[in-house]
Amino acid sequence: MINIKRSFTNKIFLFSMFLWIILAVIFGFTDLEISRAVVNESSNWGNFGAVFGEIPGYTLIAISLATFLGGFIKKLHYQKIPAYISIVVGIIFIILSDDVTGTTTGYGLIFPVIIYVIITWKKDWSTYRTLSGVISLLTIIHPLLIVQLMKIIWGRVRFRDLSIGFIEYTPWFFPQGITGHQSFPSGHTAMGWVLLPILIPLRRWEWKHPIRLIGTILIIGWGIFVGLSRIVVGAHYASDVLFSSGIAILISYLLYTKYYQEGPILNKIDT
Repeated sequence: MINIKRSFTNKIFLFSMFLWIILAVIFGFTDLEISRAVVNESSNWGNFGAVFGEIPGYTLIAISLATFLGGFIKKLHYQKIPAYISIVVGIIFIILSDDVTGTTTGYGLIFPVIIYVIITWKKDWSTYRTLSGVISLLTIIHPLLIVQLMKIIWGRVRFRDLSIGFIEYTPWFFPQGITGHQSFPSGHTAMGWVLLPILIPLRRWEWKHPIRLIGTILIIGWGIFVGLSRIVVGAHYASDVLFSSGIAILISYLLYTKYYQEGPILNKIDT
């Protein structure tokens, strides 16, 4: 059964990378035309993605970091201390924020974390340390390091910042250096895909099971939705979204392979 699951996961990954390469070539020559055809800065769903697209990612990161750090503490009730810190950070966000995004982020760091603490009050968080560690590593490697570094180096002008003649437009394969512009790749999309490792514990159920089916649709659907919303409002090109998505899939797969396909950890509860 494990070999079958490995084979299926590997095939999905290879197919995703193959599709990624094809789309990278296509978008290299069609980015501008795609944006010109679909951008609508007043789009309701596009702006919803802009405001709320990163919130689930921030919530999951807060829970994962609290769980990972708390898992090193032996006494169960003391394990929850990092979660209390996350709640305090959320309160600070709300107090200092002057926009909807900041306020919503603050609430996303408070109420879901409180609910999580209540549900897992008598559970040993060390049991969930592997999964929370994978999510934390994905966050550090992708949205925090790779995306932010590439944004600075590429210096690509966002579509909505182009002049009427589009003369500032550059294809993704021509990095411009440090220009102050940060279109490539998409940070929102990277945060949208932070939920990807949640697919790991869903493997406990068969594909036809409602929990796995609905969970998979929501996780993948959210990542796609956030990416598309960034294109629609002119914040990013299709290739910006594609690269963030591809990197997220690649890193998630590598972390999954390292921590779940190599050893008995597959049998732990957080799988």
